[in-house]
Amino acid sequence: MTTISSIIFDCADPAALAAFYARATGGQVSHSDADFATVDGGPVQLAFQRVDGYRGPGWPDAAKHVHLDLRVEDLDTARKELAELGANVPDFQPGDGSWIVLTDPEGHPFCIAAG
Repeated sequence: MTTISSIIFDCADPAALAAFYARATGGQVSHSDADFATVDGGPVQLAFQRVDGYRGPGWPDAAKHVHLDLRVEDLDTARKELAELGANVPDFQPGDGSWIVLTDPEGHPFCIAAG
């Protein structure tokens, strides 16, 4: 049997991005240095690895490779709280209000949905 142990993001600043996702998900940074950082506390570990010259994906852009979906209690409250943590709320929102697309501080898109 195979199980997913980590989801790893390429990025420019692993420590900063790990800190953002720890605050956004209620997890905790379990390792952090200039090249690699991890966040534990969810169903899988989130990890962040430094890539020289990293350039984040655009939104909307078909070139994105993967994104996270996060379940929240209230969309408007979560959008506001995540924006205060450093997430961006793009103008293009395809979900007709069913979900909200945000981007993390390095441009990776992620979605929030009430559940």
